[in-house]
Amino acid sequence: MREKNFEGYFMSFNNISKVVSDRLCTGCGTCVAFCTKNALIMVVHEMGNYLPRLNLDMCDNCGICLKVCPGHEVNFEVLTTEIFGDSNNIDKFIGKLKECMVGYSLDKMVRYNSSSGGLITQFLLFALEENLIDGALVTKMKKNNPLEPEPFIARSKDEILLASKSKYCPVPLNIALKEIIGANDNERFAIVGLSCHIHGARKAEILYPKLKNKLVFHFGIVCNHTPSFLATEFLLKRLKIKKTDVKNLDYRGEGWPGRMKIDLINGTNVSLALSDYWSGGFGQCFFPLRCTSCCDHSAELSDLSFADAWLKEYKENDFVGTSILIVRDEDKLKFVDNAILKKKVDLEILDSQRVIESQYENLIFKKRLIKARFLFLRLFGKIPEYHTNLMKPNLKDYFCSIVLYIRILIFSRRELWDLLHKTIRIIQKLR
Repeated sequence: MREKNFEGYFMSFNNISKVVSDRLCTGCGTCVAFCTKNALIMVVHEMGNYLPRLNLDMCDNCGICLKVCPGHEVNFEVLTTEIFGDSNNIDKFIGKLKECMVGYSLDKMVRYNSSSGGLITQFLLFALEENLIDGALVTKMKKNNPLEPEPFIARSKDEILLASKSKYCPVPLNIALKEIIGANDNERFAIVGLSCHIHGARKAEILYPKLKNKLVFHFGIVCNHTPSFLATEFLLKRLKIKKTDVKNLDYRGEGWPGRMKIDLINGTNVSLALSDYWSGGFGQCFFPLRCTSCCDHSAELSDLSFADAWLKEYKENDFVGTSILIVRDEDKLKFVDNAILKKKVDLEILDSQRVIESQYENLIFKKRLIKARFLFLRLFGKIPEYHTNLMKPNLKDYFCSIVLYIRILIFSRRELWDLLHKTIRIIQKLR
């Protein structure tokens, strides 16, 4: 394997290395799936994120990896028209709209064991039962390495259930698109991913109509950012748990808003409420740098987008789980209506403004503060091209952006973690 670590070497190359050197890689894995020479693999960088590693001896510089890469460019204007047929009913916060709903799976176990309402799992099961799909591209944690995600094609009910719950770590989901491309021509699939995964899949579909025919469902999970692997490492250190002692880790489940459950090899387990670990540095301090330059919170290029129902009436009264659903086209609305008719899900109409209300802080972070962050990111490198309208930031947004990058820098230093743990404990006691 011949690798180069200095940036200038890659500038003349027509491959994904330029995206990596420009610090624009999302770690989605799309480039690996479509490399015709198998010259790319995904590896974990020292900052706790996936990056593609290129074997220069195998690369023929064909440029396909750049064309499918969502890291350096996502043309929302072109892709929205290509996917949905027009650019009507576009909300500046959440994208293309057909209908918004709120509800949950009517399977009590699916609902309770999911992150919020179980709609994604239930819709996948329903699509499989109705023979609308032959499998779904989803993620589970590796059995022999429970802290590492494993994208795979789930082809049965049990496999779909195995992939339920949120995965609060980097996931190179789209590497498994290679298996979908290689599947039989008559097979159909769903993909469940974050915005960057959906961006990569949609760009690949433009280049490969065969993939577009096979991917009949695109389920998007709303995403402010994905905590790096350092977040889990930081939390385990705080709990005085060695990574090698972990048998299984569920980031969320057991009702809503859910709990993290860590099963240890010695037979004991640790359980933490979402609020306890997310606010203890895990959720706010381990942003991958590339996540700070993403403008898409609600997975705007998906067919169906799913979110927690962070609304007052649910936060006060719901302890099992309820999901918000954004439906973006007519065909998928018929699919949802059929699931309601066959009593697979319980859903009711929700005004789009209430959807925005439920995700408001994250949407402002993505749609307004991003232009403030762009100012700082330009000082150190390049920013992605989105071809979409973003809001004008205010003075406070620039200050918040400075604080964010300072926080990211501090928490990336492992030698400071003991001090940070002590500081967090003092702050939590004072609350």
